[in-house]
Amino acid sequence: MTTPDNKNASFYVELPSRGLIEIEGEERHAFLQRLISNDIDLLKTQPAIYACLLTPQGKFLHDFFVTEGPDVLLIDCEGHARAQDLYERLQKYKLRTKVNISVEPANHVYVCYNAQPDPGYLDPRHEDLGWRSYIHPENAKQGEFSSWDEKRIALGIIDGSRDAVVEKSTLDELNIEKFNGVSYTKGCFVGQELTARMHHRGLGKKHLKVVQGETLPPSHTDLKSEDSKLVGEMRSSSGDKGLALLKDDFDGEFDEYQIRILG
Repeated sequence: MTTPDNKNASFYVELPSRGLIEIEGEERHAFLQRLISNDIDLLKTQPAIYACLLTPQGKFLHDFFVTEGPDVLLIDCEGHARAQDLYERLQKYKLRTKVNISVEPANHVYVCYNAQPDPGYLDPRHEDLGWRSYIHPENAKQGEFSSWDEKRIALGIIDGSRDAVVEKSTLDELNIEKFNGVSYTKGCFVGQELTARMHHRGLGKKHLKVVQGETLPPSHTDLKSEDSKLVGEMRSSSGDKGLALLKDDFDGEFDEYQIRILG
């Protein structure tokens, strides 16, 4: 079963490999504000933000969601070793800041449709990605992860390190700005200089694009043009659609795979 037969029925999908980081302490907001790509003050008017942590050179390290609980900031991030890595990086930035940071490397996260979980929040990247919650609604059927994954890919939205290359990808090429993950008005954050320069000067020459094909190659497969020039690299896929990092000036055909660019 991909989704329930009745399109109006409530159902949920469990996302694999998620973790949870909790930040407590009186300086928790200021601590995250100087680190992450989005504006923590947005939590005053909305329930969640999507953001990234970058290297000082502006390269991707982690993406995650931040919500607020009673006296704590909650970070829904990639799980297991990735959650531990994010935790250790935050600890290095802690210094004398009055915060306490803890990590749960494995945590249940559900995406819900036709039911608003409480507590829960609408995915801040795109409403079609559903309501995210640490609980699933009662009396709702469980759908397959592939149903959500196909929807995400069709929208051109990354799924963390499945689509980003850690310490190499830029937010510009990942289209993070289009999906509400960057603030250019909040002030400085780690990696802000390169991120802002690429944005304001239009320096990006390659971006993630949605592609379609009967048989898509594995993630990180090189994609070449008919004259054997390297034009991109495959990233995640589900069904007949996937994401590929492609040069902006390429609009031809691939030599090995029957793939067409959707956008």
